[in-house]
Amino acid sequence: MRFEKDCPLPELVKIVPHVAFEVDDLDTELEQNNFKILTLPNAPSGGVRVAMIEHNGAPVELIEFLK
Repeated sequence: MRFEKDCPLPELVKIVPHVAFEVDDLDTELEQNNFKILTLPNAPSGGVRVAMIEHNGAPVELIEFLK
């Protein structure tokens, strides 16, 4: 991924590669786990919701495909 200089994402997201995991319910995953949330849930495209968390010092993307 590439980011513009004024990109508002956290620095960790911009400098450390990340993995993504599909979840059934993004809100439940975020509520039931004590994750450090880097980006709040958002919809980058139709039918998809994502959030970035920090896990063991690395950024992780949680992605939910809406049914």
